[in-house]
Amino acid sequence: MNHTDESQRHDLRRELRARRRVLTPVDQGRAAQRLAAHLASLRYFRLARRVALYLPNDGEIDPVQVMGRLWRMGRRVYLPVLSRLKHDRLWFAPYDPGTPLRANRFGILEPALPARHWVRAPGLDLVLMPLVAFDAGGNRLGMGGGFYDKSLAFLRHRGAWHKPQLVGLAHEFQRVAALAPQPWDVPLHAVVTDRAVYDVAPG
Repeated sequence: MNHTDESQRHDLRRELRARRRVLTPVDQGRAAQRLAAHLASLRYFRLARRVALYLPNDGEIDPVQVMGRLWRMGRRVYLPVLSRLKHDRLWFAPYDPGTPLRANRFGILEPALPARHWVRAPGLDLVLMPLVAFDAGGNRLGMGGGFYDKSLAFLRHRGAWHKPQLVGLAHEFQRVAALAPQPWDVPLHAVVTDRAVYDVAPG
């Protein structure tokens, strides 16, 4: 099935978000463990020094074990922060276990750090990003707000930009046969699930 129509995309979001939400904590914990193991096999994960992740929300696969692995490797971990000025853009704030958090306007926790500590996406080596659906070609369906696509739009001109690498994280059941890319979509280098690694572009 080729999900091209916006109503189909809406239905797909609703269906897959519902499937995520009914996962038990045990299911989520096992998925998180397998996800971390698969990510560790990626060369650009092992080489990245500054890595953005996310705190799970709405049943998203949990990268908490990935964060722990990165901290043990001596890497810098960042979380997305909504810009105070451009409300559809993301910045990234450093995060460690002692960083205070506060909820943004969507109720999602962000590092409560002054803006002088934030970085833009070009300052990162790797962005591990959530998604609602994906296909094996690296096309991603997000929540519909366009925050990541707008913040990473410069990567559509890849001749000038070589980082960050973009990797989507998901449960395996979020894979669909095909997603028609939109003009503003930023393609992923890979998608990693609790079951597999889908390499799209060399990294």
